[in-house]
Amino acid sequence: MKRLIPAAFLGLLASLPSLAAPCSGLDAANADKSVRVQDDLYLAVNGNWLARTEIPADRSNYGSFTALDDLSNERIRAIIEQAAAGKNAPGTDAQKIGDFHRSFMDVAAIEAKGITPLARELAVIDVVASRQELLLGLAHLQQRGVRAPFAFFVGQDDKVSTEYLAVLYQSGLNMPDRDYFLKEDAKFVEARNALKAYATRMLSLSGISEAKAGELAAGILALETRLARAQRSNVELRDPEKNYNKLDLKALAEQVPGLDWAAYFKALGAPGLERVNVCQPEFAKEVVALLNSESLEVWRAYMRLQLLDAYAVGLPAAFQQAHFEFHGKTLAGIPQDKPRWKKSVAVISGEGAGSFGALGDSVGHLYVDKHFSPVAKQRMDELVGNLFEAYRQSIGELSWMTSETKAKASDKLAKYMTKIGYPQKWRDYSALQVKADDLISNLMASERLEYSRNLSKLGKPLDRAEWGMTPQTVNAYYNPGLNEIVFPAAILQPPFFNAEADDAVNYGGIGAVIGHEISHGFDDQGSQYDGDGNLRNWWSPADLAAFKALTNKLVAQYSAYEALPGKFVNGELTLGENIADLSGLAIAFKAYRISLKGKPAPVIDGLTGEQRFFMGWSQVWQRKYREAELLKRLLTDPHSPSQFRANGPVINSDAFIEAFGIRAGDKLYKPAAERIRIW
Repeated sequence: MKRLIPAAFLGLLASLPSLAAPCSGLDAANADKSVRVQDDLYLAVNGNWLARTEIPADRSNYGSFTALDDLSNERIRAIIEQAAAGKNAPGTDAQKIGDFHRSFMDVAAIEAKGITPLARELAVIDVVASRQELLLGLAHLQQRGVRAPFAFFVGQDDKVSTEYLAVLYQSGLNMPDRDYFLKEDAKFVEARNALKAYATRMLSLSGISEAKAGELAAGILALETRLARAQRSNVELRDPEKNYNKLDLKALAEQVPGLDWAAYFKALGAPGLERVNVCQPEFAKEVVALLNSESLEVWRAYMRLQLLDAYAVGLPAAFQQAHFEFHGKTLAGIPQDKPRWKKSVAVISGEGAGSFGALGDSVGHLYVDKHFSPVAKQRMDELVGNLFEAYRQSIGELSWMTSETKAKASDKLAKYMTKIGYPQKWRDYSALQVKADDLISNLMASERLEYSRNLSKLGKPLDRAEWGMTPQTVNAYYNPGLNEIVFPAAILQPPFFNAEADDAVNYGGIGAVIGHEISHGFDDQGSQYDGDGNLRNWWSPADLAAFKALTNKLVAQYSAYEALPGKFVNGELTLGENIADLSGLAIAFKAYRISLKGKPAPVIDGLTGEQRFFMGWSQVWQRKYREAELLKRLLTDPHSPSQFRANGPVINSDAFIEAFGIRAGDKLYKPAAERIRIW
């Protein structure tokens, strides 16, 4: 139904009244009143924030997510420091958290020990004198969290979703993407030179003469360049069918000969392994060729560098400084290293052993007790319910999909599982031994525990209760294998969710995030999985063609966005996230309308509910990037830069066009016939 737009709204934000926070959930201080919403929603809502905000010296980027992450980290810091200050019974979570932090902050002890805590692992590397010993050495280090050409782990079988399957995945590079090794852009040449200098520095710090270290660093760069050349691009890696190559050991030996696979898997702790998914067989062949042809001296240097890189945070300051100069300054443009306490929080709570940190769930349990409100859980349940109802209605109304495929899409939607706040079952750290005076030992024990935990899944029933993030993580995700959406407690805070705010901004914020995650089940990747989590085509050829035609238009739209001079968004790499943004926003708006139950939305601060909804959407994407970080993200991040996440979907939204009276000539106007509507 067409609605008239009051004339006062047509100039927004040029004559915007106060966007007072308590009732609307919008922050007036962030808005740039010189920019019209009709021309740039992102700048109109966030322009003053962008103008006045400096990226913290120890950050590569800063925005809503990072600000909330800072709050989460401060809360975690208080939890950790309280544990470190107390006298805790041996073996308790508090003892482990406290002693881990004490070992982290004891810089004098770290300096005094030097690289001695890594003596055993260095010895494993130094004795490699044959191809078989090389294989065993790589496997030994992998169990301790050290990067190797093959990432080996246990995941869900994409085509038998009730079972686990061992996986080999391409890895092994010390830079974020293969293009850093292969492209001739000046920034990439600079990065390669920096990697060579970094390798030289780390090897020389570990006791190798500088001249020899420089020679070996050149060999490492050449080795990694060959690995990079064999790797698939990030766009190619988005094809789940192409990444599914389940082989038994006999077939593996036939397709990728030249390696004693049984011995390798035994060394990895998986003797008797029967099947493995070799996700990139052509890369596996190149790795095997390099294992058999590259000099053992270069391989030993490569392994040494990877070990020192993995454990730099627990080594003397010279190692840490070299690590920061390369990974922080060169690759991300960060001018200043993080303070020690932030590194401790990151390792204990959110980095280190996988994405869970050394004691992520132990910290998460304490975090939830202190900072997660049952009211937030209740409001989220209501929001989620309305989002699913909106999605159900939307599927039924699709003009481009046949009734047969609609029924299958609806069946998948009905099978979604939702996890909010925190897991019902916490991870067990009883086997982890933590010492107050040995950081390297603690880091290595954490990695080994996580490795063993993951490997122990083989042969067991699928654990559908498992979480892939901690409650203190500011993020959310969709898992196609479990057909689930997950929202950790830490994201359920302003600006994403404000229990005190009007629903319009909440639906534009956390509602669109919920819609985004639901939509991942129906993006170009998630749509290849059925409601039971199996990689299986449930589309008719005609529907698949119609879907592809729509998504091709979205690829073209985002590929035209210039993020840096001469550097554009990769519309193919970001397609899944762009579909989820577009569809999530549309579904969230429909859910907001459902929440009104037929009543008109209140006008608050001169803004209609519809206008507040879209402004709420825009304010969650405020973010600034350092140039090196943005360049890295354009190559590796499946998400578009924030300004395009805010503006890209709304130009396709009839509701947005109507809410702000957008007309031909306005920069965010797109003719109705050209608007992309998917879900």
